[in-house]
Amino acid sequence: MKEIRWHGRGGQGGFTASRLLGIAAGMFQDKHALAFPSFGPERRGAPVLAFTKIDDKKIHDRSEVITCDYVVVMDETLITPTIIKGVKDSAVFIINSENPQRYEILKSYKVVAVDASGIAQEILGRPITNTAMYGALVAVSGLVSLEAAVNSIRHEMKSSLIDKNIEIVNRAFEECSKSLTQVNN
Repeated sequence: MKEIRWHGRGGQGGFTASRLLGIAAGMFQDKHALAFPSFGPERRGAPVLAFTKIDDKKIHDRSEVITCDYVVVMDETLITPTIIKGVKDSAVFIINSENPQRYEILKSYKVVAVDASGIAQEILGRPITNTAMYGALVAVSGLVSLEAAVNSIRHEMKSSLIDKNIEIVNRAFEECSKSLTQVNN
C-alpha cells in the first residue's frame, strides 16, 4: 500500500487533491483507494491534513496514515521538525516552493519542488495550489497516470473549473517530469 499525507492550509484544497487522487486510482486505474481529511474547527488559513491510501487490493485499514511514502506540502511555512514524524526513510517530499531551499530536517529525503502558487496564479488568477500539487505528485510518484488524473478532474469538478484545472495539472506534471529528467541524467 502507498500512503500519501497532504499538508496544507484551510482553503488551499488539500482534501480536494487527496480525493482527486483517490478517484483517479479507484475509478480510472483499477486500484483501491481511500481519501480523507483530518481537521476540526479550523478556519481558512489554519494548518490541515489530508490523507490518501492506494493499493492493488481492497484497503481494510481505515485509520490515519501513520507511515507515509509521499508528503505533499502545499505551503512551505508548514515545514517544521514535526513534518518528518511518521515518514518512511524512502519517502519523497513534494513542496510548493518558488525558490527551493535545502531544509536541514529534510536532508535525508528526496525533495522535489514546484512553484504551484505561481502556476495557479498564472492560470486561475488565484494561488489555489491543490491541482498543481496533484499534478506534481502524479509526475513524481507514478501512482496514477496523467490520463487518470485528468479524468478525475473531469469527473469531480464543476464544468466551469475543469479546463483551467486540467491545464494546471498538465503544467505541474510537465515541470516536475522535466526536473526529474534533468536530475536523473
